[in-house]
Amino acid sequence: REEEELILQKGAPEVLPERRLLESLSVPCEIPMQELAEKTKELGIEMKDIIKWGVQRGWFERSQGVFRIPEETKRYLRERDEDEKVLEALRKKGGKAFLSTLEKELGISSDRVKRLLHRRREVVKIKPRKKRFFLLRQAIEAELKRERSQLTPEEIETGKWREVLPELKRYDVTLPAKEIYPGKIHPLQKIFQETRRAFLEMGFEEIVSPHVETSFWDFDALFQPQDHPARDMQDTFYLARPARGKLPNEELVEKVRLTHEVGGDTGSKGWGYHWDKEEAQKLVLRTHTTASTIRALAKNPHPPGKYFCVGRVFRNETISYKHLPEFHVVDENANFATLLGLLKAFYQKMGFSEVKFKPAFFPYTEPSTEVFVWMESKKTWIELGGAGIFRPEVTEPLGCQVPVLAWGLGLERLAMLRYSLEDIRNLYWSDIQWLKETPLCL
Repeated sequence: REEEELILQKGAPEVLPERRLLESLSVPCEIPMQELAEKTKELGIEMKDIIKWGVQRGWFERSQGVFRIPEETKRYLRERDEDEKVLEALRKKGGKAFLSTLEKELGISSDRVKRLLHRRREVVKIKPRKKRFFLLRQAIEAELKRERSQLTPEEIETGKWREVLPELKRYDVTLPAKEIYPGKIHPLQKIFQETRRAFLEMGFEEIVSPHVETSFWDFDALFQPQDHPARDMQDTFYLARPARGKLPNEELVEKVRLTHEVGGDTGSKGWGYHWDKEEAQKLVLRTHTTASTIRALAKNPHPPGKYFCVGRVFRNETISYKHLPEFHVVDENANFATLLGLLKAFYQKMGFSEVKFKPAFFPYTEPSTEVFVWMESKKTWIELGGAGIFRPEVTEPLGCQVPVLAWGLGLERLAMLRYSLEDIRNLYWSDIQWLKETPLCL
């Protein structure tokens, strides 16, 4: 019969993060989410993971900006939950055990254990295994014979192999062959290649830009005010040595300054503050590849043009970098309908037949939209990226007087859907077995 084997992962925590939080607070309690964020930071654990797993197991509640631990959670201060008992037993058994065995030994519910653990691949893996049982229905007398699997050269030459033929072990052609895993590219790299091919087939040209950018290209040229929260140290990686870089030609810098302060010639009122040149010179690890778009647009602001960039971006988040492709089209005849058509064509090339759009807000595009695709396996719509038309405050200082369509797509999320992953970090962990077994022809 088929049974489920639990395999404890290397680096699995001795104490689950939601347990650490539970034991650090009084029960019952009710605290604002902001206070919870400070508490989890103090404990060195991720708040979103705490809420996700704590709510799933019924320990915590969250509503309208308030975090609660109900009275009935008190019993888990006195006793371990069923999955915690399983993890403790796995450590004692060397990291592996069958769920049915643990169910009998610990008196637990296998359904609850599977529900709490089947998505926590960083803690434990659940793999199906076949167990075979044999029942001897009647007493039999058997004579043991030693079987041979090879013939000697002498037996072959002299013909003696005929005499030992009854002793030869029969060759079973139905036995499974050894699994062979050929070398192949990383599954995420496969997504990158498909993305490049899709846009090259649609007539786009690939562009690149440096990982280290000045704040001018990363923020100012996108009409993002210098006091915007996204520029804070907790959101952006700033360089210490060197701390500042070179700005482009004075004419372009002056146009951007005027746009920020009074709107320049764009018809906008600007932000109404004093623009600081030294702030624009600060060097950062780029927070998006739209900096590539702006550089390309400043170099060639005249239509037509269709460009894309696939590369790393760096943000001070739990996942500190993502591959985010940025695309833009410069065309005097382009409009919002053109943008939606291009997005739909791209996702159809990537295997998604149903695509829909919802209105959205982004700082440097207007109008803007979010892109959703239908996932048949999950029976739901999944958001995959944002798009829009650059505001005049972004394009006109660069010398571009025609519409510029722009959009960014998170390729990790696309890869997660393609390979049925629950956690984006699985794409970067060195799980050799997953890399071996994942087919590239999905």
